[in-house]
Amino acid sequence: MSALRSAIRQLTRYPSAVAGLMIIGALVLVAIYALITMSPSEAISLWRGAEGVWIENPRTAGPRWVNLFPGINLPETIIVDSREAGTKSVRPLGEGLSAVEILLPFDYEYDDFPQEITLFFEAEYDKKVPSVSLIWLTPDGREISLGRQEAGAPYRISLDTDLRRKLGEQAPEVALFQDPAVEERLALRGRYELRVEGLLFEEGADLDARLVVYGQVHGLAGTDHLRRDIMVALIWGTPIALAFGLLAAVGATVSTFVIAAIGVWFGRWVDAGIRWITQVNIILPLLPILIMIGYLYSRSIWVMLGVVIAFNVFSASLFVFRAMFLQVKESPYIEAARAYGAGNFRIIFRYMIPKMIPFLLPTFVILIPSFVFLEATLAVLGLGDPVLPTWGKVLRDSWVNGALFLGHYYWVLMPSFLLMVTGLGFALLGYTLDRIMNPRLREI
Repeated sequence: MSALRSAIRQLTRYPSAVAGLMIIGALVLVAIYALITMSPSEAISLWRGAEGVWIENPRTAGPRWVNLFPGINLPETIIVDSREAGTKSVRPLGEGLSAVEILLPFDYEYDDFPQEITLFFEAEYDKKVPSVSLIWLTPDGREISLGRQEAGAPYRISLDTDLRRKLGEQAPEVALFQDPAVEERLALRGRYELRVEGLLFEEGADLDARLVVYGQVHGLAGTDHLRRDIMVALIWGTPIALAFGLLAAVGATVSTFVIAAIGVWFGRWVDAGIRWITQVNIILPLLPILIMIGYLYSRSIWVMLGVVIAFNVFSASLFVFRAMFLQVKESPYIEAARAYGAGNFRIIFRYMIPKMIPFLLPTFVILIPSFVFLEATLAVLGLGDPVLPTWGKVLRDSWVNGALFLGHYYWVLMPSFLLMVTGLGFALLGYTLDRIMNPRLREI
């Protein structure tokens, strides 16, 4: 243990170790933030798309920070709700009829056009659905009639084929924002307004409206094809990735370490049996076995974790640990322990294993990212946990939906960047620990 304490003190001498610790520390902080701000059940429910939770998000929108680059001014989502902004007036007409007028103004200062335009209604009625007439007002004073609708289901303006024909076969989200003074595609900046003129047919009926102008950028990580905020998966994928990598590395490495020590100490048929099992296990292909288990039994991350640990207990590293323990077994202090009558397991767990723990740490640290990549690989192959939001699941969705082909590079790059940074952080720390603790690599 003194060697371990000395190694920790030496870490600050190596910039690579400091950089690795900073990366790992940042990942741990993100994991803690995810666990504090949202429970696992809430994260799963959110990612699986609870009713209406993503309805106001644009589809496959890039991250908002792209607008920080010079010359880029992509539209962000604009939401105008009559209950929070705009004006609303109700005028009784007699015999239970009422006229309601709702004005939904907003400023548009972007260079490009929105993705979609949708008007959501919140209508209170008993028997007859309120009827509305919609008028679009542009900054240059034009009034464009959008037609008459029933205020029951949402009115998806961008999907209205009749309106599209009326606007000269142009997409409504383009035609309603197009600057008529120029021939090229250019959005007209300024103050727009949607006027909703409704008719209520019953006493006590009411009507509110919410206009959503979907932008091309959203949040810090963008959205996917289901309008989900990718940031949820990036943040919550951090504790899942670290937990999977840490548990797999601890379970496999510690078990291998202990089994190697037991085999070396008892020798003969025990050592021969352990070596034979290891040789057989080494030639077994882990990934195809995991694929078979995922398709035929379960894709639960805990099932996969158990299988990964089981197959990595008798890995090739057992022979490395065995060679190290063969040298320890012949040490004078082991002979002294045997002389005063120490039991077999006392010698193994009290004298042999603690002596070699400093040499275990570099291997353990370096193994963590390999298991993180393995979990992501399973998810990309469609064998990830069906409910958990993970980095690999984001990559899987981006691949299935042709993100790179369609130009949605953020969808691929952000989870890939986190995977590479995770591997880099643990590799920097692991190889520095190996340099400190391995006598052949230690600086004089």
